[in-house]
Amino acid sequence: MERREFLKSSVLAGSAVLSASITGCNKVSKPGKDVVSVSISREPGRLAIAMWDFSWILRHHRYGEFENWEQVLEELSERGYNAIRMDAMPQFIATFADGSVKESFRCVKDGWKPSLWGNDYTTTIRPREALLEFLPLCRKYGIRVGLASWFLPHGSGREDIFMEDGGLYRAWLETLNFLDEHGLLNDILYVDLLNEYPFWHGYDWLKKELDDRNDVRIFRLNNPEANIPDFENKADEKFNPLQQLFYKKFANELILKLKDHFPNLDLFVSLDSGMKLNDMDISEFSALDYHIWFAHHGSIPGLNEIGSRDQGLDLKKIYEELTGYWGGNSKILIQWMAGRLQTISETAAKHGIPCGNTEGWGPISWFDHPELEWDWVKSSAEICVDLALQYENYKFLCTSNFTHPQFRGIWNDLNWHRQITGRIRGLN
Repeated sequence: MERREFLKSSVLAGSAVLSASITGCNKVSKPGKDVVSVSISREPGRLAIAMWDFSWILRHHRYGEFENWEQVLEELSERGYNAIRMDAMPQFIATFADGSVKESFRCVKDGWKPSLWGNDYTTTIRPREALLEFLPLCRKYGIRVGLASWFLPHGSGREDIFMEDGGLYRAWLETLNFLDEHGLLNDILYVDLLNEYPFWHGYDWLKKELDDRNDVRIFRLNNPEANIPDFENKADEKFNPLQQLFYKKFANELILKLKDHFPNLDLFVSLDSGMKLNDMDISEFSALDYHIWFAHHGSIPGLNEIGSRDQGLDLKKIYEELTGYWGGNSKILIQWMAGRLQTISETAAKHGIPCGNTEGWGPISWFDHPELEWDWVKSSAEICVDLALQYENYKFLCTSNFTHPQFRGIWNDLNWHRQITGRIRGLN
């Protein structure tokens, strides 16, 4: 209780300083100029990185798999991981329009279906307090930290910053200032400003801007001062050229604006394999975090059904069809993956930045079930890690999407984790 009260008072004191300094984003001081982060771009060796998303805080409650942070970090270290990617919750760290700080948020669980990640129950989180407690524990156990954001409301009811022009920038600026004031930025490897850009995130303002540009003709009529050139749409592209122009510019301008405050921090947005690399401008990226799975090949049967977690389905039959297909087509699928990883490495090399993958390699969704095994998840990870290790600039590698204690079937295989993380880190 004493420790919690101390942390609470520390957070409140820091919040008062932060609120006083933030009347508008342009007036914020720049303490980050002196920060010298450990940096993913200057990391000499490879990192075995665990994708811990927002589960670290949303399952930090009585009976939750992250109830005891110190225990879980110790167990992660025992499995050979030396880095994590985690949601810093900038959407909750950020102040409200009047400059006020909210310390706790009620995260309401939506629906009965078990969550693969995030909260299985309605819970209350205290993000500022949590960061002050959790990040020093990572340091204690030798775990480097990459900060990320999915920018999701998590049933909290907070809506303002999700539709705010500049909301993502303000959220990260205030979060990084908050961490800097508490001496925690020196431990940060990188900041992934928005998960799997521009597809899979909760920043509604960005989604709206992209939707507004869905029809170039209508956008031109509604914005005559914008001087929109003529574009030729291609049927095989998810986004038209006007949308591409917008999201390329937005990402790089966001990075440059934050670099002005934190020039020594490695900043980028993560991408997934639905994004063609030649459709993204990564000229301002400090690293290329490109998520890719065999699932994205699109040919493997049963993955959507498994991901649905529908208990009315015959998962035994679905699993048998999936593994049968893999057995007969693995050579073609591995060749496809090898080509994609080569392209990722070459793209990063052109820009002189490291590359890696904090999410991958076989399925995107999987879970503990009596009629599902973890064998394919493990074997696909071994294959892809070995493929990536051929390239010197592949500096940070995950082992799957499931390196959390809630996935007991794979978490409990201590020897497997040690074996594959040892390969990543060059220890065996």
